[in-house]
Amino acid sequence: MNKKLLFNVATQLLILLFTYTGISKLLVYSTFKMQLERQPLTSNFAISLAIILPIAELLIALFLLTNRMKRFGIYGSLGLMLMFTLYVAYMVIFVPHSQLPCSCGGIIKEMNWTQHLYFNILFTIIALLGLWTYNKTSIAKY
Repeated sequence: MNKKLLFNVATQLLILLFTYTGISKLLVYSTFKMQLERQPLTSNFAISLAIILPIAELLIALFLLTNRMKRFGIYGSLGLMLMFTLYVAYMVIFVPHSQLPCSCGGIIKEMNWTQHLYFNILFTIIALLGLWTYNKTSIAKY
C-alpha cells in the first residue's frame, strides 16, 4: 500500500476516534466524571481528567486536520493511545473482574475490558503506522 494512502487512512481513523470520544465525553460530562471517580487509578484526578481528556482528544483531532500541526497530532495520538492502552491493560491484569467499573461511554461501552484493550492496541498500532508513514514520506513537508 502507498505510504501516503496509509498515512491518510490512519489519520482519518484517528480523527474519527478522537472526535467521537471527545464529543461523547463532553455530552455526558457528569457521567464521564463519575466513571473516572469510580476507577482505581483515576479517582483522585477525576475532575481534572474529565476536563483535560476530551479537550486533548478534540485538539489532537484538530491537529490531525491541519497540515501545520499534523506532526503534533500524530505524536499526541500515539501518546494518548499508549496511555489509554497501558491503563486498560493494568485494569485487565491487576483488578479482579468483579471489581472492574464501567469502562466508558458511547459505542465503546458495549465492549468488555479485554475487548477494550484489543481496541486500544489496534488504535495504538494505527497511530504508530501514522507516525511511521509520516516520517518515511514527503508528508512531513506539508
